[in-house]
Amino acid sequence: MHQNPIISSVAITPHSCDASTCHGCPRAGGGLRISRRQFLGATAAAGGWLMGSGGLASLMAADAGAMPQLTAPKVKIYTVYLGGAGAWPKPEFDTSAEKAKFEKFLAGLKPKFPEVELVGGDLVMNASEAVSRISARDDVAGVLCIHLGIRGDLAGIVNCGKPVVVFSQPYSGHQWMHVSQAQREGKRVALIASRDWRDLATAIALLKAVGQMRQSKILLASAKAGPRAKDIRERFGPEIVEVATGQLIVAHKAVDETLATRIARDLFIKPAKKIVEPSRAEIVKSARMYLAMKQLMAEQGAQAIAVNCLGGIPIQILGYPCLGFAQLNDEGFVGACEADLDSTLTMLLFTYAFGKPGFITDPLFDISKNAVIHAHCVAATRMSGPGTPRAPFSIRTHRDDNRGASLEVDMRVGQEITCAKFIDDEAMLFSTGRIIEGKPRQFDDRGCRTQITVAVHGDAQKMMDNWSADMKKYRDIRTLLHRVVFYGDHSRPVHHLASLMGFKVIPEC
Repeated sequence: MHQNPIISSVAITPHSCDASTCHGCPRAGGGLRISRRQFLGATAAAGGWLMGSGGLASLMAADAGAMPQLTAPKVKIYTVYLGGAGAWPKPEFDTSAEKAKFEKFLAGLKPKFPEVELVGGDLVMNASEAVSRISARDDVAGVLCIHLGIRGDLAGIVNCGKPVVVFSQPYSGHQWMHVSQAQREGKRVALIASRDWRDLATAIALLKAVGQMRQSKILLASAKAGPRAKDIRERFGPEIVEVATGQLIVAHKAVDETLATRIARDLFIKPAKKIVEPSRAEIVKSARMYLAMKQLMAEQGAQAIAVNCLGGIPIQILGYPCLGFAQLNDEGFVGACEADLDSTLTMLLFTYAFGKPGFITDPLFDISKNAVIHAHCVAATRMSGPGTPRAPFSIRTHRDDNRGASLEVDMRVGQEITCAKFIDDEAMLFSTGRIIEGKPRQFDDRGCRTQITVAVHGDAQKMMDNWSADMKKYRDIRTLLHRVVFYGDHSRPVHHLASLMGFKVIPEC
């Protein structure tokens, strides 16, 4: 059973009810210095991460309305109600009354989608009635088509030129059978065939994610995207903005030392289980890097940043960005290491669609357990999404060179996970599994700081034998090796996203 996405850190509450009434359920850089006020404004959009952070929450309350903010793009979705009474669902079916029930249900979902505006609301049988209106709306990211009855031209809606999600209840009619054919023809359409109206939240989340990707910016620091930036823009939507190392240094120097010290204390030092190697000064340096990255993102209106952190930046000046990446991911944005654009795109899409941060990893295999060990020195502490409880963590050095500061996070044993990554800007590698252990004790203190062993749902030997065989370009060590782990099994909605965005899903095991 797939999980409904967490939207803006608010989960759709599961409930039990009779199938016949479920749909009516009401639940159913420059030289600017970053001041305390500016920083708090920049973090206001995240909201949930402040819970439990002590004095910082009080500061936030006192400094509401401050300036630069990181915000997720807003999206408009066009709704269409398709079909009239006929043999299906039944001749006396009241289409207008059914539409009113759906509209009431969708209105109840609105608080969970603060970045979404539903427009349109047409009740049509002839698709041309709606398509002309939809085509005229350049501001609309996609179409939610709610299938009501057998008298309706679904093929016309699918041909509207925008991504379409069709929600079709059983007995609405037979038009659902045309969707797979449209997909084979390259149309951007997904079908959710369900009697559970809560799956409308999934439909909205998918269209929201597609639209948000088209409006996003990714900062690429201390690295060059080259001509690939254009390919990413055309294929997935985000604009790549290159940031020179010098801009990072200027932004880092501009951070107020008192603010950085307080952020280091309240976000990292006080909540940590223990601090093993790093000095307090090193942790404060990492907090400065977090604030510097966030300031650059706010200035550019970006939602993600990827940094060439291994050999691309002066660690002695900036420190490692590991703590900053972890905090950005906790807040519902994206911080990605090693200038890995594939992983950054994957994380951004999952953040928008499912409200879950990603854990970029260097995988290793343990065939004795039919498992993959996922390890890295950057991990979010709120893997279930912003506003959820932080996982226990220790502050350690970066393991490759025993320098800087990073987090060793205790992830949840028993948790189902999705492992994914875009490749070649045209496909997504995909697998699922379950965390069966945290850091393996038998390996002492080897490898990256955060580690999980994942029993794969499939054949780990096959996965290892075919590793990255589907990649055709960008075959450097980073793209060949990295994968991204997310809490939850997102198999079904990822296939819907593939249909809406035009990428292939390639199972790895």
